[in-house]
Amino acid sequence: MSQFIAATGFGIVNAGIFALAAVGFTLQFSVTNVLNIAFGAIMTLAAFVAYELNVVVGADIWLALIIAAAASGILSVLINRGIIQPFLKRGTSFFGMVVITIALDLMVEYAVEAIWGPTFLHYNVAAGSPVTLGSLSFTHFQLVAIGISVVGMLAIHLLLKRTKLGKAMRATSCDPRLSKVCGIRTSRIHDAGWFLSGMLAGMAGVILGLTLGTFSFTVGDSYLIVIIAATMLGGIGQAYGAMLGAVVIGLVTQWSSLVISGGYSEVVAFVILVAVLLIRPTGIISGVAADRNMAA
Repeated sequence: MSQFIAATGFGIVNAGIFALAAVGFTLQFSVTNVLNIAFGAIMTLAAFVAYELNVVVGADIWLALIIAAAASGILSVLINRGIIQPFLKRGTSFFGMVVITIALDLMVEYAVEAIWGPTFLHYNVAAGSPVTLGSLSFTHFQLVAIGISVVGMLAIHLLLKRTKLGKAMRATSCDPRLSKVCGIRTSRIHDAGWFLSGMLAGMAGVILGLTLGTFSFTVGDSYLIVIIAATMLGGIGQAYGAMLGAVVIGLVTQWSSLVISGGYSEVVAFVILVAVLLIRPTGIISGVAADRNMAA
């Protein structure tokens, strides 16, 4: 029973990290209709930028997280304007864009390896004493990770439901052409989608590095399949679906470690992904995936 409780605690922490990443991944897709496989590399780059700020410069880790997340958002906008948009204007197909983002992922990942090397790194932070909440025990960083995730999800909810930008993003997601005719500057909405996606990727990457303790140049891509599984399970293009999918994937992958080795968590996520594609390709909350024939 104690092992199940411990696994549930780790699952909640993972769910928080996966939720940040999955919402960022799906939010950008819903607005731009580009499946960005370079998302994992952006997570990795943010983790290393935060390392440089925290260990080399000596900045506080939370300040480093904010700067790294903002830098990831700006980089994502630059990638969209400098690489993605020129290919889209040339009429590159949906799956052609997937191949391009895979190439981008490899370029960023190995650029990180070239700069920082293949060794494992860690942040200059004190571990702190564990905190017990009922039967669950968390480290300081795990509690902060959960808190950041909850605040981030609430902020996304308020953005989508209460702001003009959020309403414009939802309108662009539903019908880009009609939105443009109605006076919405869709190019700016695309920039906003890429920026928010990059920021969430950056936050998830740094928090992942903190909770793992050590990380290398493959940290983001090693969790990409889990993020995609959470996104597809909830319904790609659906922010609330991504949150739900992240909770399910986070808990199930940890519970599975009680039966099989914890090193197979990515395999469990892949099995869930395949099952979703076979049984309900549009995910729990369909909407965007169904409208864009993602199930085909």
